[in-house]
Amino acid sequence: MSLPPLVEPASELTVDEVRRYSRHLIIPDVGMDGQKRLKNAKVLCVGAGGLGSPALMYLAAAGVGTLGIVEFDEVDESNLQRQIIHSQADIGRSKAASAKDTVLGINPYVTVNLHEERLDSSNVMELFAQYDLIVDGTDNFATRYLVNDACVLLNKPYVWGSIYRFDGQASVFWSEHGPCYRCLYPEPPPPGMVPSCAEGGVLGVLCASIGSIQVNEAIKLLAGIGDPLVGRLMIYDALEMTYRQVKVRKDPDCAVCGTNPTVTELIDYEAFCGVVSEEAQEAAAGSTITPQQLKEWIDTDEKIEIIDVREPNEYEIVSIPGAKLIPKNEFLMGSALQDLPQDRKIVLHCKTGVRSAEVLAVLKSAGFADAVHVGGGVIGWVNTVEPEKPVY
Repeated sequence: MSLPPLVEPASELTVDEVRRYSRHLIIPDVGMDGQKRLKNAKVLCVGAGGLGSPALMYLAAAGVGTLGIVEFDEVDESNLQRQIIHSQADIGRSKAASAKDTVLGINPYVTVNLHEERLDSSNVMELFAQYDLIVDGTDNFATRYLVNDACVLLNKPYVWGSIYRFDGQASVFWSEHGPCYRCLYPEPPPPGMVPSCAEGGVLGVLCASIGSIQVNEAIKLLAGIGDPLVGRLMIYDALEMTYRQVKVRKDPDCAVCGTNPTVTELIDYEAFCGVVSEEAQEAAAGSTITPQQLKEWIDTDEKIEIIDVREPNEYEIVSIPGAKLIPKNEFLMGSALQDLPQDRKIVLHCKTGVRSAEVLAVLKSAGFADAVHVGGGVIGWVNTVEPEKPVY
């Protein structure tokens, strides 16, 4: 489905810009008119991480005139395996500022606007209203639904991407011409059911594959060329090196873009996605210990069984002394319960405390009333007890 250009062309290209974009200008489908449209375009990237890195770099190289960056985080060493917009020298810096420097190094003719704040319901409408197109590079469900709903309410298109391990997905959501994200995923998955990249990992180069597809779709929308991924979900398997497409139809009963929408204004997206389920919150109340308290129990030989509910690869990187690995899914399936000791207190931990709280809820309902979990997880342990150990 071809769509009209999203923006009007700029009045002219300078001599320097003509030289810079010459390989675009000789493509008939882009040409001078298309390049002028890119120059006049305003694109907002939500996130300067795995997907935002290649997206921002290629949008800048393509000559998109104004780029906005929404990012509140700082560069961490673990980011550098995939977030190629940052370098070793940027560790500890604002990701937004680091990304801006790289973008301007690629193309000094681009205007870069920094929005160094967490995107939420209080600021999203004002931010999005300033731009023609949104590129979503987020990695959590609450922000994805927030981006989608704001774009539907503002009638703006956005290019979505998702990555996990060796798998990637991409699509264009624009409720005026096709489905929105909620048409594809009406409800978020249960809390803790889908691991994040921080929990399950991601092949670094996969970010470039999906991020470049997002930029390709952005250019097509801005210049009004080709057949954008509206109504289609592109699925990429890097191990098998296969691409396939799934048609996504507009849902007439969609809560936000349907015939009779029930979501007509922004909601509490953290609550909607249940970042931590109510059961986990209830289980953790009064049953959360600190890393220092666990260290005291270990030193005094308390009768405890320390159980690490992360994945094996995480356990290999760093672990708490004496911890036994039983991945969370084994508790959710029920297979781990029969092997738990009855004569010792169960102490659960994960990376930060989210997964262990979910498992704690399972144990409480199974009768392990005195079970506890470690708030802050192994990251808290390393930061306070064994700072010489690596973190991830």
